[in-house]
Amino acid sequence: MPTRVDNKPSTTKRMLWMIGGVLLLIAVIAGIKVLLVMRMIHSMPQPAPATVSTTTVREQPWQPALNAVGTLRAAQGAELAMDASGLVTAVPLKSGQDVKQGQLLLQLRDGDEAAKLQQLQATARLSELTFERARKQLAAQAISQAEYDRAAAELKANQAAVAQQQVVVAKKQLRAPFAGRAGIITTSPGDYVSAGTTVVTLQQLDPLFVDFNVPQSELGRLQVGQPLHLSLDAYAGRQFDGKLTAISPKVDLGTRNVQVEASVPNHDKALSPGMFARLAVDVGQRQPRLTLPQAAIVYNPYGDTVYVVHPSKGKDAQGHPLPPTVQQTFVTVGETRGDQVAILKGITAGTEVVTSGQVKLKNDAPIKVDNRVQPADAAHPTPQEH
Repeated sequence: MPTRVDNKPSTTKRMLWMIGGVLLLIAVIAGIKVLLVMRMIHSMPQPAPATVSTTTVREQPWQPALNAVGTLRAAQGAELAMDASGLVTAVPLKSGQDVKQGQLLLQLRDGDEAAKLQQLQATARLSELTFERARKQLAAQAISQAEYDRAAAELKANQAAVAQQQVVVAKKQLRAPFAGRAGIITTSPGDYVSAGTTVVTLQQLDPLFVDFNVPQSELGRLQVGQPLHLSLDAYAGRQFDGKLTAISPKVDLGTRNVQVEASVPNHDKALSPGMFARLAVDVGQRQPRLTLPQAAIVYNPYGDTVYVVHPSKGKDAQGHPLPPTVQQTFVTVGETRGDQVAILKGITAGTEVVTSGQVKLKNDAPIKVDNRVQPADAAHPTPQEH
């Protein structure tokens, strides 16, 4: 007959039952919490679609160009100075005046030199008359050959003295060596000018040269005669056209750049030597290219991408159309011009891509398109004042 002690559960079984019950209770509580969290998540309002602007990829004519910066230089330019010292008696030049070649710009006192020139000219005239008389007498055999030679030598000597004195007188005058525009002149009559002191600057303004440097790797794309286009901050919206005139035969050992020269017509004298200019040299033939605003490209170390817009598909629980979504796509970009960039691979013409708001996007993210404000997309942008 079993005893009362034998009918009681063992201590081990009781512990197992207790542990099982605790685990079951924990599981029930955890399940309730999970259900509550899921219900809260489902009851939370869905995030609104990100607002972005978009544009359509289009094909445009594209002129390959080599971009550089350069400095304008006068075809002829000089700092004019006097060859001789003296007192200024006349300044017929005005600051900023356009002058012709040989025009008198400044006069020094030359009374003594001019008087001596007149004396030498009179002596030379007398020698000329004496020589003519000697020539006729020699023909009539009235004088010897020695007397004739002496008269001829005297004439040449006097003529040389006149020429020498004319040079001395000319040194008292400052004349324009070429046609151009004068700079600011501060010299006035009564001033004393020393030899070698710069009096005024003279610059030939039409045409102008522009000097710039290109990497040696671009030499194969350049040749004399290629057209180029200049833009300057001083003339927003205006383009100046020119052509390549010379390419240096030497590569700079320090920079590995090559100096290039171009000529730019300047009929209206709008450009000035020393101005900074941005330029684009036309290289190669014009060809069609897919273009996008540069703002549409997301530049990453692992590759450049764009967000392609996919139209909405289906409807939500309330029957409203779902918003469009985006998909990140890798692209290969080419040259840039102004605000535009050429797309070589990755997308086709007519594809709609995001142009702003990409920082808020990821794959399959819903979007709301608002194109009231568009990023810059000009091939030749100009500075704007706001």
